[in-house]
Amino acid sequence: MDLLIQGCKRNDRDSQRLLYQHYYTYALSVCARYSRNLVEAKEVVNDGFMKVFGKINQYNPDSSFKGWLRKIMIHASIDQYRKELKHQNQYPVEFAHKVFTQPEADTNLSHEELIGMVQKLTPAYRAVFNLHVIDGYTHEEIGKLLGISTGTSKSNLLKARENLRKMLQGVNKISYEKVN
Repeated sequence: MDLLIQGCKRNDRDSQRLLYQHYYTYALSVCARYSRNLVEAKEVVNDGFMKVFGKINQYNPDSSFKGWLRKIMIHASIDQYRKELKHQNQYPVEFAHKVFTQPEADTNLSHEELIGMVQKLTPAYRAVFNLHVIDGYTHEEIGKLLGISTGTSKSNLLKARENLRKMLQGVNKISYEKVN
């Protein structure tokens, strides 16, 4: 891997192609969580790799390349989110209402089905959900990354969870009807 990275630092096209091919699936799995669909995720991956190749000299070989790549892909996804910013719904925390715990889903959903549900969330909800739940960012960090308040981040997470819960209840209802 070190040889590929060194080749990328020299702008060697073969090294860039091989690095891209090696990490494409991983990068796509990161970006798909933030994107509305696979086509958008692929665009974000390509944008992300352009950033990787442009910033490859900033990579510290003492740290994990995969972790560095993941961070760039998350930021590329956030850049895409910002492009969609004018089309999203954001609610301040004052409008968020309390959500009570619902029964857990009985259905065995595949990874693809779960990702599909997350992709149906609005860009704001999807970004906050992924950053907080999947990638472990705090609401303060999310606020800085997305240019929103901490309260809005919390509210968007609450709304994302509500929407996902409703989607899961719909799946459970369909599954229950099929059994009966």
